[in-house]
Amino acid sequence: MGGKHSEPKPPPSAPAPLPELNTHWRPVNWREKEEILKEVRDLKTKVEPLRILLHGPAGAGKSCFINSVQRALLGRNVISALENSADVGQSFTLSIKTHKMKKHGGGHYPFVFSDIMGLEAENGGIQIEDISKVLSGHILDGYTFNPRGTITDTDLKYKKCPKICDEVHCLVSILSADAITRLHESVIEKMRTIRQKAVEMKIPHVIVLTKVDKACEIVNKDLKKLYYSRKIKQKVEESSHKLGIPLNNIYPVKNYHAEITGDTNVDVVILMALRDIVNFANDYVEDVYESKVEQGTCRLKENYRDF
Repeated sequence: MGGKHSEPKPPPSAPAPLPELNTHWRPVNWREKEEILKEVRDLKTKVEPLRILLHGPAGAGKSCFINSVQRALLGRNVISALENSADVGQSFTLSIKTHKMKKHGGGHYPFVFSDIMGLEAENGGIQIEDISKVLSGHILDGYTFNPRGTITDTDLKYKKCPKICDEVHCLVSILSADAITRLHESVIEKMRTIRQKAVEMKIPHVIVLTKVDKACEIVNKDLKKLYYSRKIKQKVEESSHKLGIPLNNIYPVKNYHAEITGDTNVDVVILMALRDIVNFANDYVEDVYESKVEQGTCRLKENYRDF
């Protein structure tokens, strides 16, 4: 009587899922660097340059991505866009700067990257209305953004009648894989608004997910594990959920950071993203041109640069 009954032990908790998946969640050919380089070199465009706009939170790696692309194309260390190594949550880039991509032996590729001031929480960083005007081609290179106000049509850096070559042909959101979960809701909301403006203009929109090596230890040790990583797969899915971008338009990459020599695997993931971005931009220009011809607002011509 009065004996104590031992409490039943709770069932053991399920083991944590393994960080590495048994099969890849996206196929990749790690030996196709030269093939991609040839595709990019042989790209034929009717508008020069194709204009690719990079935007995203301050410190996400926009300038670093530009340098990494140029490095993958040239096969050597470069400083095309100035970078800030300090992670202070405030934008290092304050004005709009267009970066041409150099070719071996001289000349440039028929596409450029436009780098702009980063997005910051609440009222900080670039104004959404200014990004909208960049998308439309109204803001000229060198304009310094003002977080407290937008450009006016009387500004010397405002172009009242932009041509197709002034407009943005692909919007790229740069997000840091190791920081996306901590992104301030106000920044996410700004990015959603910018995406909606791009959708209204029918501009293709992709995400480049940087710093995958910081987000996942197995990827840090071996970049070839990128598409076997459970964590990176989750980060891609989280990015898609937050911004509403399809999974197949999200590209996880590792930017060059501390390395002074090239890495073929780093080049491959960067070039895979670049190939799709420039093709999407080129498709957009052709679609806009064909639409204008059908509507009778543009004459059929061999070169689109003046329409």
